[in-house]
Amino acid sequence: MTSVDEVKPVARRAAGPSPRTAHGPAGPAGPAGAAGAAGPAAGRRVRNRRSGRWWTPWLFLAPALILFLYFKFIPMASALTMSFQDVQPYLGNRWVGGENYATVLSSDGFREAAWHTLVLAVGQTAGSMLLGLTLALLMEGQGRRISFVRSAAFLPVVVPIAVVAELWRIMYHPTEEGMLNSVLGLVGLGPSGFINDPDTSMGSIMLTGIWRGAPYDMMIFLAGLAGVDRGLYEAAKVDGASRLQRIRHVAVPGLRAVLSILFVLAAIRGLRVFTEVFLLTNGGPDGSTEVVMTVIYKLGLEQNRLGVAAAGAVLLFLATLVLTVSVHLFRRRGNE
Repeated sequence: MTSVDEVKPVARRAAGPSPRTAHGPAGPAGPAGAAGAAGPAAGRRVRNRRSGRWWTPWLFLAPALILFLYFKFIPMASALTMSFQDVQPYLGNRWVGGENYATVLSSDGFREAAWHTLVLAVGQTAGSMLLGLTLALLMEGQGRRISFVRSAAFLPVVVPIAVVAELWRIMYHPTEEGMLNSVLGLVGLGPSGFINDPDTSMGSIMLTGIWRGAPYDMMIFLAGLAGVDRGLYEAAKVDGASRLQRIRHVAVPGLRAVLSILFVLAAIRGLRVFTEVFLLTNGGPDGSTEVVMTVIYKLGLEQNRLGVAAAGAVLLFLATLVLTVSVHLFRRRGNE
């Protein structure tokens, strides 16, 4: 026979743990329960710190950080120092204070190049973002054919800029037999000088930059469109909204964060434009496409005025920094 003392433990086990056992002396909301839940994780963190594991992530980051330090941050510090000096290679530098900055800011050529840079940055930013958004809306979805078209559209981004510049130089040939002039002739327009004409050279370079930058913006827009709720499209369609209205009231608001990020990236790309200008026109004709980066290049490497060139580079960096911070503050204010 089973005694009463043997039955009581069995009944307690069948009934499960008591509240005090499951949640500690203070119950489910008591401090003992919270300490019990957080205790193991906190203990592991303390043990990891004591055992020296905190430096493991930094060990993996060390090669990249060393490369950034040597090839980016040290040259930046050197350029900042050089901007206050009269740089004379192998002869010693002479401290001149803000004289280099005064020379840059008082130069008519630099102010004109800054204006060209601003115009080019605005045009390329607006054009590449608008064309990129249009391509993203046209290629949104899944499918083998769409994936192939996306890859083909993204090709200008991966092609070296030197190859891109040479291809556009051929298309911009100023004679009637040139590729683009042949197309213009079909619609009754006369031949254009494109990069050889001061009136059209800036627009020609802007078109090249838009063609190269739009596919990059397209891919980021596609990633942003993937996060827009499909139900909002269906609801707007049921309510009778047209495609343009769905884009304006559903897609564009959903891409607000993507638009701000792309604006900063495209604006920085426009402010730092150099390679396509250097390869297509080298600032010509008659200085109509001279930008800040080509002026800095010519001052530093052609005229050997490294201090003045460094001052121009620092001013360009400050303009980029002000733009980035301003957009960040505008986004924060909009979110609040």
